[in-house]
Amino acid sequence: MPEPLQALVLKHRELLKFAVVGGTAFLVDNAVFYGLKLTILEPKPVTAKIIAVLVATIVSYVLNREWSFRTRGGRERRHEAALFFLVSGVGLVLSSAPLWISRYVFRLETPDVSLVTQEIADFMSAQIIGTLIAMVFRFWAFRKWVFPDELLRPTDPAGASGQR
Repeated sequence: MPEPLQALVLKHRELLKFAVVGGTAFLVDNAVFYGLKLTILEPKPVTAKIIAVLVATIVSYVLNREWSFRTRGGRERRHEAALFFLVSGVGLVLSSAPLWISRYVFRLETPDVSLVTQEIADFMSAQIIGTLIAMVFRFWAFRKWVFPDELLRPTDPAGASGQR
């Protein structure tokens, strides 16, 4: 890798790891959302979205804690997890709001619009707009409150054992 690019990657490695975890969570979110929306929760897309975000959030916590922000933290695991899920709860509202607005304010649902229009509106509002808004908020909030710089995670074996 060229030196300038390597320096840039190293400087922003935490953001890049967060993006990879986010991409993985995005795929999980989409799989669960469409799996539910196109089957048992067809008439309830917002419920399907909420369940999908919850599943993706669990995946995100594990990957972010163990990879993206592994050098940060220092809190008891219960406290860290509680903050993570609180921040993610706000993210859930932020990611679901555009779908709710699309469906119930703008009425972009059948029979008011075609099925194709409804599905495009659902994808754009839930999976693109909602995800981007929640992603920006989560990255900022995770760094500020959940995995703050000041509380570096211990790297010695004694501190890494049952202390969390």
